[in-house]
Amino acid sequence: MNTRRIILEQLSVQASIGILDHELAARQPLILNATFDTVISQTASDMDIDTVLDYRALRAALVEECTQRHINLLETLVDNILTRILQDFPSVQHVKIRVSKPLAFEDCAAVSIEQTRSR
Repeated sequence: MNTRRIILEQLSVQASIGILDHELAARQPLILNATFDTVISQTASDMDIDTVLDYRALRAALVEECTQRHINLLETLVDNILTRILQDFPSVQHVKIRVSKPLAFEDCAAVSIEQTRSR
């Protein structure tokens, strides 16, 4: 199987996430890193975006999953993202998502949850 990897690095979104009182009251930044292994079903034509998986659609799905509603746990958000990607993008065979909360602690850069899923 011939595959292509699409990588989105350090996508920043403002999300309503967290179970603590202060997290319920305000949005906070999340940083996403995502890797998508896609099946190459045809040769990429430089004049036709429909010959490849448009990474704008992948980005839009990530942003929507992070911003459409409040979620208490990072683990739930990551699971929701993985489900959405494999449901909406049939050419994606393997996906790895890392979601980081940079404001979780003052003494570290971020806390992150990373998970992978394959068809």
